[in-house]
Amino acid sequence: MADNYPFHLFNGFPNLYGFSGLDRRSVAREEPNWKKRLLNNPNTRFVLNWRSKSLISEPTLGYPSAVKLKLEEVPPNLEVTDQYVFLGQKDAFWYVGIDISTVDEFELSKGLPEDSSFRDLREVGAILDRFDACILSYCRAIFYWQKNNKFCGVCGSKTAISKAGHQIDCEEITCRKPVFPRTDPAVIMLVYDGDRILLGRQSVWKKGMYSTLAGFLEPGETLEEAVAREVFEEANIEVEDVSYHSSQPWPFPSSIMLGFYARARSTEIRRNDEEVEDVQWFTRDEVSQFSKLGKSLPREDSIARCLIEDWLRNDP
Repeated sequence: MADNYPFHLFNGFPNLYGFSGLDRRSVAREEPNWKKRLLNNPNTRFVLNWRSKSLISEPTLGYPSAVKLKLEEVPPNLEVTDQYVFLGQKDAFWYVGIDISTVDEFELSKGLPEDSSFRDLREVGAILDRFDACILSYCRAIFYWQKNNKFCGVCGSKTAISKAGHQIDCEEITCRKPVFPRTDPAVIMLVYDGDRILLGRQSVWKKGMYSTLAGFLEPGETLEEAVAREVFEEANIEVEDVSYHSSQPWPFPSSIMLGFYARARSTEIRRNDEEVEDVQWFTRDEVSQFSKLGKSLPREDSIARCLIEDWLRNDP
């Protein structure tokens, strides 16, 4: 596949799960016969989703890839759903997601390609090809949204999927409320004080792992205000000079992570809530030698890791 990713949009190291170069072809979603047309197109490739897991092939350990099937390669016992979503086009290929979550677990392995299995994207995302990571995260997120909107939030009636999987409509004739895919905005920030940065950890994380602070945007709040509020709530640190770094689609389950740097106005740490187990200042040298200190940084596929590594390379 051609390496035509839109990296010109960002001057830096682009985050994973984004910058796929996929043409989403939103006009095609309006076509009433889109599914029939693409099912009969030899250049259509299908990616399978099962209970938020993706079909991954890994014939050589450490080199996983997304399984993209032709229609005739989709095992008949798995195609028992009407939940399809048109994802888009890249190069000569059209991509369609199929959700097969209704298939029993013992039926999954029948007919699957050799060396393939359904796996959590978080297990392999960091070492997938960029396009594979992007299309699987996209597919995962939209099927999660569909699963959680089977009933109308206004009247409680059943809903039906339309617009090639990108709209859900209430079936009650007096309501007909349409719902569109939702992405929850969350801020994630690297707070710095000279040659040190503020990192915290949650008790549910693996032992010794520290990461940047983060939290969801609240109604009526600017992104900058959310950065300041979350840092103060979690560490009692006041910040200033909040500056945007980059964003990352984060389909675990359905967020957009908005990354920032912020300079500390105060430095005395006091945890104001129980969301974090520990918060500390770490110097550049300490972060560079985390493993020797019995600590680790966040996953390589995360924007948190990118914020930290960019800071290690350059002052924000």
